[in-house]
Amino acid sequence: MAAFEPAGVPRTDLERAWSGFVRRIKAADQDALASLYDASNHLVYGMALRILGNPADAEEVTLDIYTQVWRGASSFDERRGSVLAWLMTMARTRSIDRLRSVARRSREQPLTEYPATAASQPSCQPGIRREIEAALNALAPEQREAIELAYWYGYSHAELAGRLGQPLGTIKTRIRLGMMKLRAQLGGA
Repeated sequence: MAAFEPAGVPRTDLERAWSGFVRRIKAADQDALASLYDASNHLVYGMALRILGNPADAEEVTLDIYTQVWRGASSFDERRGSVLAWLMTMARTRSIDRLRSVARRSREQPLTEYPATAASQPSCQPGIRREIEAALNALAPEQREAIELAYWYGYSHAELAGRLGQPLGTIKTRIRLGMMKLRAQLGGA
């Protein structure tokens, strides 16, 4: 069973249902938004919490995302990706934006107190954690480090280059090659 399959529901059936919710949301169906929220908010919240480390901020980002889903459902194109990928991308982007905003306001360096492996944090569901960790462990150590710092903790490529003492081009290549390997291993999850 794949990591995102609740109670034995195949991922394709889950995606089909979620895509249906989004089509109904495009037609201003509030019940569809509630159904999508009920089915997916734990994943969105988990991603936001892993990045932000603060439950209140993660809740706020989660609510912002579903507000964005309501307002921007017409921008979703299922030919370009799954509903899950769309939601998780919004969760990651909004969470990182929030971190950077807080860092700018407080003039502190962001993300220095977070643990080394975001996939091992308790908020990650066990099935998802195993799938992500297995895929990450298959990467070269330098690719894994760059991807974790960039995608879980929100470091920009330039910040990574400075932190790791590597040229910017090297960092970009590590992330690009690592992400290609992850995509192949996770099968679009």
